[in-house]
Amino acid sequence: MTDLATMEFHPRPQAGEPKPWAFPAPERGALDNGLTVLRCHRPGQQVVAVEVLLDAPLDAEPAGLDGVATIMARAFAEGTDKHSAEDFAAELERCGATLDMHADHPGVRVSLEVPASRLPKALGLLADALRAPAFAEDEVSRLVRNRLDEIPHELANPARRAAKELYKELFPANSRMARPRQGTEETVEKIDAAAVRAFYDRHVRPATSTAVVVGDLTGVDLDALLAETLGAWKGSPAAPRPVPAVSSDDTGRVVIVDRPGSVQTQLLIGRTGPDRHDRVWPAQVLGTYCLGGTLTSRLDKVLREEKGYTYGVRAFGQVLRSAPDGSGAALLAVSGSVDTPNTGPALQDLWQVLRTLAEGGLTDAERDTAVQNLVGVAPLKYETAAAVAGTLADQVEQHLPDDFQATLYQQLVATGTVEATAAVVNAFPVDRLVTVLVGDAAQIAGPVRELGIGEVTVVSAE
Repeated sequence: MTDLATMEFHPRPQAGEPKPWAFPAPERGALDNGLTVLRCHRPGQQVVAVEVLLDAPLDAEPAGLDGVATIMARAFAEGTDKHSAEDFAAELERCGATLDMHADHPGVRVSLEVPASRLPKALGLLADALRAPAFAEDEVSRLVRNRLDEIPHELANPARRAAKELYKELFPANSRMARPRQGTEETVEKIDAAAVRAFYDRHVRPATSTAVVVGDLTGVDLDALLAETLGAWKGSPAAPRPVPAVSSDDTGRVVIVDRPGSVQTQLLIGRTGPDRHDRVWPAQVLGTYCLGGTLTSRLDKVLREEKGYTYGVRAFGQVLRSAPDGSGAALLAVSGSVDTPNTGPALQDLWQVLRTLAEGGLTDAERDTAVQNLVGVAPLKYETAAAVAGTLADQVEQHLPDDFQATLYQQLVATGTVEATAAVVNAFPVDRLVTVLVGDAAQIAGPVRELGIGEVTVVSAE
């Protein structure tokens, strides 16, 4: 046996000096057809990411056809004037490319990832999908059936069921935000190829769309490539749709979605607050992270580490619709699950955390840890082209300047403990929170009523 005392070890590598880093700045331009283009050269990123934003928001869906934007988005990959659905999928596979689509309140996103060497072919396929989608009746019917099959599974998921109820509670009944993003059984089953084509013809055109291209563009004549592909997409000129104001009711109350026999209770507690155009956003991000952004947050320390009620509780802010005039909004929420017998005690302790935060504030140590976690890991977060492209697309979608993300990190570093405390206290006032609980009402309704955090209503899970 070798004597460890006589072994010669290699010297331990020492960490080098950190290099300056900033979120990459894109170059902005436009094609002759009116399509806005943002490009960002990222040396070494051999997988190129392309994000296309279409000005087809959910509030543009015709009455009674909620979900048509989702079906349209999915149908982009189901054939064009040049390829059948099967051929289109095969061509994408030959490129080593992935194509994803989804519809949300601000509009429809089409996301492409492909090796840089196959970018010309993949961009051509993407352009064909946007320029001349087939929207074949049999393919649309299949997508509708698939969507109808998904809905029962979503309703059976406690987190998804809680989100559905929270949006229904927060927003007026006539608001599109009050209804499921991808439609209900009643609305989806009415969608056919004609409805999808009509929605496409009315809302999808290059003049109101944006393409974001990120990756290693060495040796790529992107101007010529875009002109040959996305530049061949024609459409009538039009102004972007106005962004409707977001209104909500955050009167403190509790809704229990009854699931008899449930061994856990899903919690979703929220309200709406300012979006990224508000000057409070950096402090709100910092304060919310201190409250529930990680395992070392206030909520986890109490509910997970001290009491053992949960595997984890998170606080977050999610932009819903954004507008420069301040009429947009973000969802501010706390989410997690606890065991059924401790639902009442867990909520009591959660509210106590919020009250303690309002009375004593955050500590400098909490603020410093949050800054380190949010800002220090940014270079790792944006290692891939897809991560950069997604954030640039978010900025376009939310009507933000191209340097918003880079500026945000500077603002986070400059935000003090007092500012972060004030922002998170204002974001989560103890008397202005809508609480949704998905669980066994027979066991949890009584203890929750005793807490006095708002009127308690029980609804069926169906």
